[in-house]
Amino acid sequence: MQLRSLTIPAGAAFAPMAGLSDAACRRLMADHGAAWTVSEMASAKAITFGDRKSLALLRDKDPHGLYAVQLFGCEPELLGQAIALLREKKIRFDLLDLNMGCPAPKITGGGAGSKLMLDPALCGAMVRAARAALGEGVPLTVKMRTGWDDEHKTGPEVARQCEQNGADLIVVHGRTREQMYIPPVDWAAVAAVKRAVGIPVFANGDITSPERALEAVERTGCDGVMIGRGALGDPWLFDRVNAALAGRPVPPPPSLNQRMAALRRQIYEMCEEKGEWAAMPQARSQAMHYMKGLRGAAALRRACARLTHFTDVDVLIDAVFRCNE
Repeated sequence: MQLRSLTIPAGAAFAPMAGLSDAACRRLMADHGAAWTVSEMASAKAITFGDRKSLALLRDKDPHGLYAVQLFGCEPELLGQAIALLREKKIRFDLLDLNMGCPAPKITGGGAGSKLMLDPALCGAMVRAARAALGEGVPLTVKMRTGWDDEHKTGPEVARQCEQNGADLIVVHGRTREQMYIPPVDWAAVAAVKRAVGIPVFANGDITSPERALEAVERTGCDGVMIGRGALGDPWLFDRVNAALAGRPVPPPPSLNQRMAALRRQIYEMCEEKGEWAAMPQARSQAMHYMKGLRGAAALRRACARLTHFTDVDVLIDAVFRCNE
């Protein structure tokens, strides 16, 4: 797939997730076949105010594969200023993504995230400001929902505004904001967005297996899929999904040794990036995802919740092997 001057490899992309898709997590997903990865979302307004934490969310000294940074906000002028500051601060990225889908009240309460779905014209203005700040060379993507609620399924209209103002690709999470993350995913609403525009559209939401990825593409006509929580603790999902989408034999699931090696590597890199004190509380939730499907998973998840030092990871892994001999 060609987006402006950038060639995107075939395969599923890795979704942005606040508090989860940090640099260590993104690198792991890229190494297992993610077509591109996306940063945790950062506030455009905070960046213009000089907030170092927001910039730190976006900075990756060694991204693996293609890397997008994601910004949220609802003020076009500030968005343009934030993008200019990213350039000034030499934040390296291959694509820029605009968040029009986050359902969290602290984001929508300020008019950003999925609240933008109620104002298609403003969505267009945001994209127009981003495109002006980026110039013509950098691909611009948008991650959105199908609408705000059942009475405001504005996805097709928002998508048209995004396309007309310079977006190169749209990712649609198949739920309204009102649904939050409650099943089911509305593939028909995603298909309506795909039909509304001529640029590539990716489907997102509850893609946890190759079968679900194939279903999403078949039911929506989308050009690809973006995977989020389904890949946590299972980065090999990208290898399996990519094979299925390409019509190749799907590789087998990883061994327990492979799973635990990936867990250890991910938490080690988190500690290297952030320091043990900051990394280990975040590592607890990441570790819990690796316990899916294991014998003694409930007790092992409780052990994950007690991780305090990196050395505790090896104790946890020993417990995993004892429970699953």
